[in-house]
Amino acid sequence: MPDLLKDRNYLTQLIHERQTVLTIGLDTDVKKLPTVVGSDVLAFNKAIIEATQDLCIAYKINFAFYESLGLKGWDILEKTIQEIPSNHLIIADAKRGDIGNTSEMYARSVYDTLGCDAITVSPYMGRDSVKPFYREGKWVIILALTSNEGSDDFQKQELKSGQKLYEQIMETTSQWGSAENTMYVVGATHPDDLKLIRNKYPDHFFLVPGVGAQGGDIDAICEAGLNSRGGLLINASRSILYAGGESDFAEKAWKEAMRLNGIMYPHIADKMDSKG
Repeated sequence: MPDLLKDRNYLTQLIHERQTVLTIGLDTDVKKLPTVVGSDVLAFNKAIIEATQDLCIAYKINFAFYESLGLKGWDILEKTIQEIPSNHLIIADAKRGDIGNTSEMYARSVYDTLGCDAITVSPYMGRDSVKPFYREGKWVIILALTSNEGSDDFQKQELKSGQKLYEQIMETTSQWGSAENTMYVVGATHPDDLKLIRNKYPDHFFLVPGVGAQGGDIDAICEAGLNSRGGLLINASRSILYAGGESDFAEKAWKEAMRLNGIMYPHIADKMDSKG
């Protein structure tokens, strides 16, 4: 099947069609699998994808959960990606970012070998560490204001300019790409900051982790971050993957995805229909 151009217009179309901005994180921990699948991570992932594919627009795969399993994990990673329907954005949550020639190798791995559509990138080492990830038809997702507790340690530190560090990161990196190929990670645990960020970057898509198990408020995030194109990819991982216990794990994952969509839907209908 030929690759689809999963640009900003395509994402907006998916959001309109499915009336959701849900992204499902396949952060599959072999130690948390139901006994019905044993240690078979791939079988678990297949069941989750089959159950939820109509309820989301993207899957985000956290590479660490697969790399921790060695060669077997890399094989599972490849096969999991092959199971994801082509009409979804496939995000490599790999948080890469190194000197230029190393980043080029990471880009080849994620885009050419694995066939992912997007990758999360740390911009700490500067422009040459991010530039290799810019490819036609691909998305670079830059870490800006993350959802974890330690995000305040550096990201909200005030600079001499009066800006916070994450604000400087966004201002600088926004010049490396555009709203057509650059997204930002903005955690669901920072809804007030998200509102300010949306005002400054009205056209960009934001990947928003931190709902579900991390307690982010979906209503607040939708109000602060949705725009007429959709503009958000709200990620839930553990709350969907481990919603059920045993043989019903896929059904419970479907129900949890439906519940989250029920919260998102009124906001999407309002923001996109009235403005888009």
